[in-house]
Amino acid sequence: MARTIYTYLRLLRVHQWVKNFFIFAPIFFSFNFFNTEALLSAFYAFTGFSLIASSIYIINDWKDMELDRQHPTKKNRPLAAKTISVKSAFIACLLLIVSGFSIYLFVLKDYAASSLLAFYFVLNICYCFKLKQLAIIDITIVAIGFVIRLFIGSIATGIELSHWIIILTFLLALLLVLGKRRNDVIIYSETGQELRKSISGYNLEFLNTMIITIVTIIIFSYIMYTISPEVVNRNGEYLYITSLFVILGLFRYLQAIFVEKKGDSPTNLVLKDRFLQITIVCWVISFVSMWLLNK
Repeated sequence: MARTIYTYLRLLRVHQWVKNFFIFAPIFFSFNFFNTEALLSAFYAFTGFSLIASSIYIINDWKDMELDRQHPTKKNRPLAAKTISVKSAFIACLLLIVSGFSIYLFVLKDYAASSLLAFYFVLNICYCFKLKQLAIIDITIVAIGFVIRLFIGSIATGIELSHWIIILTFLLALLLVLGKRRNDVIIYSETGQELRKSISGYNLEFLNTMIITIVTIIIFSYIMYTISPEVVNRNGEYLYITSLFVILGLFRYLQAIFVEKKGDSPTNLVLKDRFLQITIVCWVISFVSMWLLNK
Protein backbone atom coordinates (compact mmCIF):
# COMPACT_ATOMS: atom_id res chain seq x y z
CA MET A 1 0.00 0.00 0.00
CA ALA A 2 2.75 2.43 1.01
CA ARG A 3 4.69 1.62 -2.16
CA THR A 4 1.58 2.25 -4.29
CA ILE A 5 1.03 5.65 -2.67
CA TYR A 6 4.69 6.55 -3.19
CA THR A 7 4.48 5.51 -6.85
CA TYR A 8 1.43 7.73 -7.41
CA LEU A 9 3.16 10.64 -5.67
CA ARG A 10 6.05 10.19 -8.08
CA LEU A 11 3.60 10.07 -10.99
CA LEU A 12 2.15 13.39 -9.80
CA ARG A 13 5.69 14.77 -9.28
CA VAL A 14 4.63 16.29 -5.97
CA HIS A 15 8.18 17.52 -5.37
CA GLN A 16 7.68 19.84 -8.35
CA TRP A 17 4.87 21.62 -6.51
CA VAL A 18 7.53 23.78 -4.88
CA LYS A 19 7.52 25.81 -8.13
CA ASN A 20 3.90 26.70 -7.51
CA PHE A 21 4.83 28.71 -4.41
CA PHE A 22 5.34 31.55 -6.89
CA ILE A 23 1.58 31.97 -6.46
CA PHE A 24 2.35 33.34 -2.98
CA ALA A 25 4.86 35.87 -4.36
CA PRO A 26 2.38 38.81 -4.44
CA ILE A 27 1.74 38.27 -0.72
CA PHE A 28 5.45 38.10 0.07
CA PHE A 29 6.52 41.15 -1.93
CA SER A 30 3.59 43.24 -0.64
CA PHE A 31 4.23 42.05 2.96
CA ASN A 32 0.65 40.88 3.46
CA PHE A 33 1.84 38.06 5.71
CA PHE A 34 -1.08 38.41 8.12
CA ASN A 35 -3.83 38.94 5.57
CA THR A 36 -5.74 35.71 6.25
CA GLU A 37 -8.15 36.22 3.37
CA ALA A 38 -5.31 36.65 0.87
CA LEU A 39 -3.41 33.69 2.35
CA LEU A 40 -6.46 31.43 2.12
CA SER A 41 -7.15 32.48 -1.47
CA ALA A 42 -3.51 31.88 -2.39
CA PHE A 43 -3.66 28.45 -0.72
CA TYR A 44 -6.71 27.47 -2.78
CA ALA A 45 -5.04 28.79 -5.93
CA PHE A 46 -1.85 26.88 -5.09
CA THR A 47 -3.72 23.62 -4.45
CA GLY A 48 -5.82 23.78 -7.62
CA PHE A 49 -2.85 24.80 -9.74
CA SER A 50 -0.72 21.97 -8.34
CA LEU A 51 -3.38 19.41 -9.25
CA ILE A 52 -3.61 20.73 -12.81
CA ALA A 53 0.19 20.83 -13.10
CA SER A 54 0.34 17.18 -12.01
CA SER A 55 -2.24 16.22 -14.64
CA ILE A 56 -0.01 17.85 -17.27
CA TYR A 57 3.00 15.91 -15.96
CA ILE A 58 1.05 12.67 -16.44
CA ILE A 59 0.08 13.58 -20.00
CA ASN A 60 3.68 14.56 -20.74
CA ASP A 61 5.04 11.33 -19.26
CA TRP A 62 2.58 9.29 -21.32
CA LYS A 63 3.54 11.19 -24.49
CA ASP A 64 7.30 10.77 -23.83
CA MET A 65 7.12 7.28 -22.35
CA GLU A 66 9.32 5.61 -24.98
CA LEU A 67 11.80 8.48 -25.11
CA ASP A 68 12.09 8.57 -21.30
CA ARG A 69 13.15 4.93 -21.27
CA GLN A 70 16.38 6.00 -22.99
CA HIS A 71 17.09 8.76 -20.45
CA PRO A 72 19.49 8.01 -17.54
CA THR A 73 17.07 9.30 -14.87
CA LYS A 74 13.68 9.72 -16.58
CA LYS A 75 13.58 5.98 -17.25
CA ASN A 76 12.62 5.59 -13.58
CA ARG A 77 9.39 7.57 -13.97
CA PRO A 78 6.35 5.37 -13.19
CA LEU A 79 4.96 5.21 -16.74
CA ALA A 80 8.36 4.69 -18.36
CA ALA A 81 9.26 2.05 -15.76
CA LYS A 82 5.80 0.42 -16.12
CA THR A 83 5.16 0.59 -12.37
CA ILE A 84 1.79 2.21 -13.16
CA SER A 85 -0.47 1.24 -16.04
CA VAL A 86 -1.49 3.78 -18.66
CA LYS A 87 -5.15 3.25 -17.73
CA SER A 88 -4.52 4.00 -14.04
CA ALA A 89 -2.48 7.06 -14.97
CA PHE A 90 -5.26 8.46 -17.15
CA ILE A 91 -7.88 7.90 -14.44
CA ALA A 92 -5.65 9.80 -12.01
CA CYS A 93 -5.13 12.50 -14.63
CA LEU A 94 -8.87 12.95 -15.14
CA LEU A 95 -9.50 13.18 -11.39
CA LEU A 96 -6.76 15.80 -11.06
CA ILE A 97 -8.20 17.94 -13.87
CA VAL A 98 -11.73 17.83 -12.44
CA SER A 99 -10.50 18.52 -8.90
CA GLY A 100 -8.18 21.36 -9.93
CA PHE A 101 -10.75 23.28 -11.94
CA SER A 102 -13.46 22.60 -9.33
CA ILE A 103 -11.35 24.32 -6.68
CA TYR A 104 -10.99 27.40 -8.88
CA LEU A 105 -14.64 27.52 -9.95
CA PHE A 106 -16.47 26.49 -6.77
CA VAL A 107 -14.08 27.19 -3.88
CA LEU A 108 -11.95 30.09 -5.05
CA LYS A 109 -14.88 31.29 -7.21
CA ASP A 110 -12.63 33.41 -9.37
CA TYR A 111 -13.42 33.17 -13.08
CA ALA A 112 -10.49 35.34 -14.14
CA ALA A 113 -8.06 33.03 -12.32
CA SER A 114 -9.94 30.02 -13.73
CA SER A 115 -9.56 31.37 -17.26
CA LEU A 116 -5.84 31.90 -16.72
CA LEU A 117 -5.54 28.37 -15.34
CA ALA A 118 -7.34 27.05 -18.42
CA PHE A 119 -4.93 29.00 -20.63
CA TYR A 120 -1.98 27.48 -18.72
CA PHE A 121 -3.46 24.00 -19.20
CA VAL A 122 -4.04 24.41 -22.94
CA LEU A 123 -0.62 26.04 -23.46
CA ASN A 124 1.11 23.15 -21.74
CA ILE A 125 -0.87 20.53 -23.65
CA CYS A 126 0.34 22.25 -26.84
CA TYR A 127 3.83 22.22 -25.32
CA CYS A 128 3.63 18.48 -24.60
CA PHE A 129 2.53 17.53 -28.11
CA LYS A 130 4.37 20.01 -30.34
CA LEU A 131 5.87 23.22 -28.97
CA LYS A 132 8.57 21.58 -26.85
CA GLN A 133 10.10 20.30 -30.08
CA LEU A 134 10.90 23.88 -31.12
CA ALA A 135 14.14 25.33 -29.76
CA ILE A 136 13.79 28.67 -27.93
CA ILE A 137 9.99 28.38 -28.07
CA ASP A 138 10.22 25.50 -25.59
CA ILE A 139 12.17 27.40 -22.94
CA THR A 140 10.05 30.53 -23.42
CA ILE A 141 6.84 28.62 -22.69
CA VAL A 142 8.29 27.16 -19.49
CA ALA A 143 9.28 30.67 -18.34
CA ILE A 144 5.83 32.02 -19.23
CA GLY A 145 4.37 29.31 -17.00
CA PHE A 146 6.07 30.88 -13.98
CA VAL A 147 4.73 34.31 -14.88
CA ILE A 148 1.24 32.80 -15.13
CA ARG A 149 1.68 31.51 -11.57
CA LEU A 150 2.44 35.08 -10.50
CA PHE A 151 -0.63 36.50 -12.23
CA ILE A 152 -2.87 33.81 -10.77
CA GLY A 153 -1.55 34.68 -7.32
CA SER A 154 -2.17 38.36 -8.00
CA ILE A 155 -5.72 37.79 -9.25
CA ALA A 156 -6.63 35.38 -6.44
CA THR A 157 -5.36 37.67 -3.68
CA GLY A 158 -6.24 41.00 -5.27
CA ILE A 159 -2.66 42.20 -4.79
CA GLU A 160 -1.06 44.14 -7.62
CA LEU A 161 2.27 42.90 -8.97
CA SER A 162 5.39 44.98 -9.48
CA HIS A 163 6.60 44.93 -13.09
CA TRP A 164 10.10 44.29 -11.74
CA ILE A 165 8.94 41.07 -10.05
CA ILE A 166 7.30 39.90 -13.26
CA ILE A 167 10.49 40.55 -15.24
CA LEU A 168 12.72 38.90 -12.63
CA THR A 169 10.48 35.84 -12.40
CA PHE A 170 10.53 35.37 -16.17
CA LEU A 171 14.32 35.74 -16.30
CA LEU A 172 14.92 33.40 -13.35
CA ALA A 173 12.69 30.72 -14.89
CA LEU A 174 14.47 31.15 -18.21
CA LEU A 175 17.82 30.70 -16.46
CA LEU A 176 16.73 27.48 -14.75
CA VAL A 177 15.35 25.90 -17.91
CA LEU A 178 18.48 26.87 -19.84
CA GLY A 179 20.47 24.98 -17.22
CA LYS A 180 18.32 21.91 -17.91
CA ARG A 181 18.80 22.22 -21.67
CA ARG A 182 22.55 22.50 -21.13
CA ASN A 183 22.50 19.22 -19.23
CA ASP A 184 20.55 17.59 -22.09
CA VAL A 185 23.13 18.84 -24.61
CA ILE A 186 25.96 17.37 -22.51
CA ILE A 187 24.21 13.99 -22.35
CA TYR A 188 23.59 14.14 -26.11
CA SER A 189 27.26 14.95 -26.84
CA GLU A 190 28.48 12.15 -24.56
CA THR A 191 26.02 9.38 -25.47
CA GLY A 192 24.50 10.40 -28.79
CA GLN A 193 21.02 10.07 -27.27
CA GLU A 194 18.67 12.82 -28.46
CA LEU A 195 16.60 13.20 -25.29
CA ARG A 196 14.33 15.88 -26.77
CA LYS A 197 13.72 16.96 -30.36
CA SER A 198 14.51 20.62 -29.65
CA ILE A 199 18.06 19.70 -28.62
CA SER A 200 19.31 20.10 -32.21
CA GLY A 201 18.62 23.83 -31.87
CA TYR A 202 21.09 24.20 -29.00
CA ASN A 203 24.79 23.75 -28.37
CA LEU A 204 27.00 24.42 -25.35
CA GLU A 205 28.43 27.68 -26.70
CA PHE A 206 24.97 29.12 -27.32
CA LEU A 207 23.58 27.97 -23.97
CA ASN A 208 26.62 29.14 -21.99
CA THR A 209 26.33 32.58 -23.59
CA MET A 210 22.60 32.73 -22.85
CA ILE A 211 23.07 31.64 -19.24
CA ILE A 212 25.77 34.21 -18.49
CA THR A 213 23.79 36.94 -20.25
CA ILE A 214 20.63 36.21 -18.28
CA VAL A 215 22.49 36.02 -14.96
CA THR A 216 23.94 39.46 -15.70
CA ILE A 217 20.49 40.86 -16.55
CA ILE A 218 18.98 39.33 -13.40
CA ILE A 219 21.59 40.94 -11.16
CA PHE A 220 21.13 44.32 -12.86
CA SER A 221 17.33 44.07 -12.76
CA TYR A 222 17.26 43.08 -9.08
CA ILE A 223 19.49 45.98 -8.08
CA MET A 224 17.29 48.33 -10.11
CA TYR A 225 14.25 46.88 -8.33
CA THR A 226 15.76 47.51 -4.89
CA ILE A 227 16.52 51.16 -5.66
CA SER A 228 13.28 51.95 -7.52
CA PRO A 229 11.35 54.81 -5.80
CA GLU A 230 8.24 52.79 -4.89
CA VAL A 231 10.33 50.01 -3.32
CA VAL A 232 12.56 52.45 -1.42
CA ASN A 233 9.45 54.16 0.00
CA ARG A 234 8.10 50.84 1.28
CA ASN A 235 11.27 48.93 2.20
CA GLY A 236 13.81 51.64 2.91
CA GLU A 237 16.93 52.73 1.09
CA TYR A 238 19.09 49.79 2.18
CA LEU A 239 17.22 46.98 0.44
CA TYR A 240 20.01 46.86 -2.14
CA ILE A 241 22.07 45.04 0.52
CA THR A 242 19.94 41.95 -0.17
CA SER A 243 21.52 41.87 -3.63
CA LEU A 244 24.48 40.13 -1.98
CA PHE A 245 22.43 36.98 -1.40
CA VAL A 246 20.92 37.10 -4.88
CA ILE A 247 24.41 37.27 -6.39
CA LEU A 248 25.68 34.46 -4.12
CA GLY A 249 22.71 32.28 -5.06
CA LEU A 250 23.24 32.87 -8.77
CA PHE A 251 26.97 32.17 -8.50
CA ARG A 252 26.23 28.93 -6.66
CA TYR A 253 23.81 27.93 -9.42
CA LEU A 254 26.47 28.63 -12.05
CA GLN A 255 28.95 26.54 -10.08
CA ALA A 256 26.42 23.70 -9.86
CA ILE A 257 25.74 23.57 -13.62
CA PHE A 258 29.21 24.44 -14.95
CA VAL A 259 31.49 22.68 -12.45
CA GLU A 260 29.35 19.99 -10.83
CA LYS A 261 27.07 19.24 -13.83
CA LYS A 262 23.90 19.41 -11.70
CA GLY A 263 21.66 21.27 -14.11
CA ASP A 264 19.26 18.40 -14.83
CA SER A 265 16.76 19.34 -12.08
CA PRO A 266 16.64 22.87 -10.60
CA THR A 267 13.93 21.70 -8.18
CA ASN A 268 16.13 18.94 -6.77
CA LEU A 269 19.02 21.37 -6.58
CA VAL A 270 17.00 23.79 -4.43
CA LEU A 271 15.65 20.96 -2.26
CA LYS A 272 19.04 19.34 -1.67
CA ASP A 273 21.75 22.01 -1.98
CA ARG A 274 22.57 23.36 1.49
CA PHE A 275 24.43 26.42 0.19
CA LEU A 276 21.46 27.50 -1.92
CA GLN A 277 19.04 26.86 0.93
CA ILE A 278 21.07 28.97 3.36
CA THR A 279 21.39 31.73 0.76
CA ILE A 280 17.63 31.77 0.13
CA VAL A 281 16.86 31.86 3.87
CA CYS A 282 19.35 34.71 4.39
CA TRP A 283 17.79 36.62 1.50
CA VAL A 284 14.27 36.18 2.93
CA ILE A 285 15.37 37.23 6.43
CA SER A 286 17.27 40.28 5.18
CA PHE A 287 14.44 41.27 2.81
CA VAL A 288 11.79 41.13 5.54
CA SER A 289 14.14 42.80 8.04
CA MET A 290 14.55 45.83 5.77
CA TRP A 291 10.77 46.16 5.61
CA LEU A 292 10.41 45.87 9.39
CA LEU A 293 13.11 48.47 10.00
CA ASN A 294 11.31 50.88 7.68
CA LYS A 295 7.90 50.51 9.36
